[in-house]
Amino acid sequence: MSCAMSIVRTIRILGIDPGLRVTGFGVIDKAGQKLAYVTSGCVKTKDSDSLPDRVKTLLEGIAEVIATHGPAEAAVEKVFVNVNPQSTLLLGQARGAAISALVGAGLPVAEYTALQVKQAVVGHGKAAKEQVQQMVMRLLSLPGAPSADAADALACAICHAHGGQGLGNIATRGFRVRKGRLV
Repeated sequence: MSCAMSIVRTIRILGIDPGLRVTGFGVIDKAGQKLAYVTSGCVKTKDSDSLPDRVKTLLEGIAEVIATHGPAEAAVEKVFVNVNPQSTLLLGQARGAAISALVGAGLPVAEYTALQVKQAVVGHGKAAKEQVQQMVMRLLSLPGAPSADAADALACAICHAHGGQGLGNIATRGFRVRKGRLV
């Protein structure tokens, strides 16, 4: 009598929610359809530091998370356009530091909009931060709510784990999209 065993591969995913003052990170393991929390937190910079010093802090902080937890894949939230162009540029600098650390470690990097992340985690793209935190707690069986930045990073990792493209792209698979509408 032979016993057939199926081996489920575990993939470690690092999610990043970039910010120049606070960059959230979250690490999860995906084994089949199961998600498991590994760690989360924030890399913080000082407002008094120069821009190059802040970028260096983010780069080194994310590199340390990668070295410590050994993710196989990474997901980063895309920059949205702010009313203030200067804020958008600064956020882009933080995102660049994060992506540089990820590709420097040889990780494949996926990018998701906030709408895609919220759709994948909460079920609708206009969810409030508190809703994202609550769903992250539920999906990962956490005893308490992570900080908003860490929750957003964990949500980005969960979005990547749930199909790799987020629910925002699933809805248009197999259809042509022109000017934001299904054709």
